[in-house]
Amino acid sequence: MRTMTAWPFGGIAAAFFAMASPAAEAPPAVLAYPIFGQYFACSEHWVGNLKGLGDELGSDCIVKKFVEVGDRVFFQDHSGNGLKNEQWFGWHQEVLAPCTCTVEKISINSQTNVPGKLGKPPASYMVLRRSDGVRFLLAHVTDLRVKVDDEVRGGQVIALVGNNGMARIPHIHIGAWQGDQPLQIRFDLAAMGEILKDQDQ
Repeated sequence: MRTMTAWPFGGIAAAFFAMASPAAEAPPAVLAYPIFGQYFACSEHWVGNLKGLGDELGSDCIVKKFVEVGDRVFFQDHSGNGLKNEQWFGWHQEVLAPCTCTVEKISINSQTNVPGKLGKPPASYMVLRRSDGVRFLLAHVTDLRVKVDDEVRGGQVIALVGNNGMARIPHIHIGAWQGDQPLQIRFDLAAMGEILKDQDQ
């Protein structure tokens, strides 16, 4: 009868798989309509990074463009050195509603930050409420196109990108929650495909 011998890297493999396994059940996710009608990228706030509904598990999203430099193409956030808001591709771009919902709350901070310098809270923001009680917060907005109690549809222009509150660059922070449960945001990539299908790759 053949006997099994221990795999020489068994301890390492076991440790690797233990680290790779989730320690706890992942927070629930919510599908959101893309908040820009053009290419964008987001950095996400992980569990424990920020506290408070609308901040926890949120994402900071910036508009990006493909820029030709000589014979190369780069996916960039801004032109020039980025020291002026106007050099950022997202500056004053349209912000789209992430849901078909009601505008529940609006707060305005009229102070515009200088890129690279952290502003003072609070940011300009709006809270949108879906019929099932899911709420979305969009922060660092400017030039709002809606008011409290307005009904908006997913993809409708609701504001422009600003740089205010605790921000260093023009971007939009989006967070979501239901009750007291922060939600992970997943953007609807089918809708994104429809938005981008006629744009240059």
